Amino acid sequence: MPALLAAGGLGSAMATGALAVGLRIQDRPVDFTTSSLYGTQYGAAVVDQEVVRPDGTAGSVRVLRMGFADGVLNGLCLSQRQQIAGATYTLLLTLGDDNPGSWEIRTQNTVLDLRNATGELDMDGIVDLNVNGADVRTVKDAAGAYVPNPLGAPQHRFGIQARYAKFDRISGTAQDFQIPGLLTTPRLKLSVRPGTVACPTPAAPTGTPGTP
Repeated sequence: MPALLAAGGLGSAMATGALAVGLRIQDRPVDFTTSSLYGTQYGAAVVDQEVVRPDGTAGSVRVLRMGFADGVLNGLCLSQRQQIAGATYTLLLTLGDDNPGSWEIRTQNTVLDLRNATGELDMDGIVDLNVNGADVRTVKDAAGAYVPNPLGAPQHRFGIQARYAKFDRISGTAQDFQIPGLLTTPRLKLSVRPGTVACPTPAAPTGTPGTP
């Protein structure tokens, strides 16, 4: 079974509703929805993500890798199908509250590999389209300098750079979802349900997110 949570205390995270160990979805695609995602120092680039095929052989898929230095989310649902003893089950992970105006989930150094997504996008500051993906910058090192090529993009791939980006009412499929830094949320729920269960359609956000 693929790892849903990075190494750390899932039991304590469930009890406290907060994860300080980070989050990683891996091994196979995961469907997700969120009312809104807002982040600073946004970057994206086309990359080849390594995957393991159903027959166990290695391969790759082309994805749009997005990165944020700091971000806030207004609710998050992750849905991943599993085959257990020949039957289909869905691992359903939900984070956050039910308030469409709270942006209650905080993250650092978020990386999301998108296979497809729909929603509304707003970018501001100096927005650069079709920059070299390897030149995109998102996070800084301990000395305050930008980390070179944080998205691991090959040279001469399509890239986007913006001071901030806000995505509303996103529904999509991600090949990989990583939050190696801080992740805090007031509520976290993990369940295994029989059959195929989809995340609910995200509600429209209200108000304005706070600064990450």
